[in-house]
Amino acid sequence: MGKTLMRKALMIQGTMSNVGKSLLTAGLCRVFHQDGIGVAPFKSQNMALNSFITDEGLEMGRAQVVQAEACGVNPSVLMNPVLLKPVTNEGSQVIVNGEVHGNMSATEYYDYRSKLGPVVVKAFNTLADRYDLVVLEGAGSPAEINLKDNDIVNMWMAKKANASVLLVGDIDRGGVFAQLYGTLMLLDDDERQLVKGLVINKFRGDVELLRPGLKMLEEKTSKPVIGTIPYLTIDIEDEDSLAERLSARSTTSGIDIVVVLLPKISNFTDLMALEATEGVNVRYVNIADDIGHPDMVILPGSKNTIADLKWLRQTQMDVAVMRLAKAGAIVFGLCGGYQMLGRHLNDSAGVEGGGAAEGLGLLPVSTEFTQAKTRLRTEGQIIGAQGALSPLNGSHITGYEIHMGTSEFAETSTGKPVLPLLKKDNGNTDGCAFGNVAGTYLHGFFDSAECRSALMGILCARKGISTPTATFDFASYKEKQLNKLADAVRESLDMNFIYSLLEQS
Repeated sequence: MGKTLMRKALMIQGTMSNVGKSLLTAGLCRVFHQDGIGVAPFKSQNMALNSFITDEGLEMGRAQVVQAEACGVNPSVLMNPVLLKPVTNEGSQVIVNGEVHGNMSATEYYDYRSKLGPVVVKAFNTLADRYDLVVLEGAGSPAEINLKDNDIVNMWMAKKANASVLLVGDIDRGGVFAQLYGTLMLLDDDERQLVKGLVINKFRGDVELLRPGLKMLEEKTSKPVIGTIPYLTIDIEDEDSLAERLSARSTTSGIDIVVVLLPKISNFTDLMALEATEGVNVRYVNIADDIGHPDMVILPGSKNTIADLKWLRQTQMDVAVMRLAKAGAIVFGLCGGYQMLGRHLNDSAGVEGGGAAEGLGLLPVSTEFTQAKTRLRTEGQIIGAQGALSPLNGSHITGYEIHMGTSEFAETSTGKPVLPLLKKDNGNTDGCAFGNVAGTYLHGFFDSAECRSALMGILCARKGISTPTATFDFASYKEKQLNKLADAVRESLDMNFIYSLLEQS
């Protein structure tokens, strides 16, 4: 567009969590990218169990990966230098510049966080040197006044980046005028000056009915409302367990896949490609009686595998899964779910709080947790699928591993061979296949069109229905979703106003 940007940073902050900051940031990143601007995302501190491994083998939050894809650039841990992965209700694994710095309680991290200021500023400055523009995302709300002293993600970061701030409120939750007005009133004067415009997100209905309220809000805050974004149905990878997709419960005709909704579910973005597949219904279930008689059951990843395994037993979910496996349903485990399908799990090193537990015993493997975290990009081929799953063999898979533990094969008394599910391109193997049950450490397993096409053939044949003629390319699908998001952002926001902010020194 020939824009000359004097200001290197634009920041999206919100009145609370889950108001749509990540989605709006991704949408703006795609708009700027379409306009020919070299742009990158940045979130100094993220708390999420959905993470990703970069080409360098470093770990970062999934939301900033999506935003990087919106920018048309490779993900880098510079875009998310601090990642917190909750392990228990009181503590999290702390990841700095893509590497684990140990587990900390909330109090320990609060004291430690002040040391991270130079880390996040260095990461931001490096990005600002490389790109024309950096779009920053805040966390929670800047009005969390009890946490302001050690803030490294909201107004403190906005000042360090010299960023113009857009404040977003969620009208779908109700009280959006109070959200925006109250947040501004709780800010210090200099922080309030950084807020250049207000955005109302997730609006349903006739915007003309909102006009009187918008005018009054502008009068009371002296801030312009620069756009009202409608409630969007756009399929983009979610940041955390507040995602609406996890509330999906209904069944429809076609293939029925149940995902066990673990309390510490992680990397549920692994299931997005299945959710988007024609003729497939993916349900997230946390009550055993709601499982029903699905065509496939998936145990997803977990950030506290032993605790979630105990939850399976407390809720009788383990009984339901084992019943389905015995009846011949396909049961598949991803990462922590793979570990749960095994015989025994031991955390003598205290990686996830310590302890040991017996697994569901559906796969002849045992897992030992270790302090060393496996973080790597992986390519390979399915070689060991058995029985009903054997059509998967030969499918090429690309993904990544994030786990703290190793799983070894155990003896069997059935005479059936125990086979690794995958052979990696580096010559190593991964996962286990045993009859109609299989598991792998590889995230992104179902992203492969080749693998999903074979899986649909298996499930449709078992159900006696026709197989879809074509399997879509997931990467192209995500690109279409990002462009759809950018179109909605352009239509809803005053982009001339936003560019005017960036053209000011």
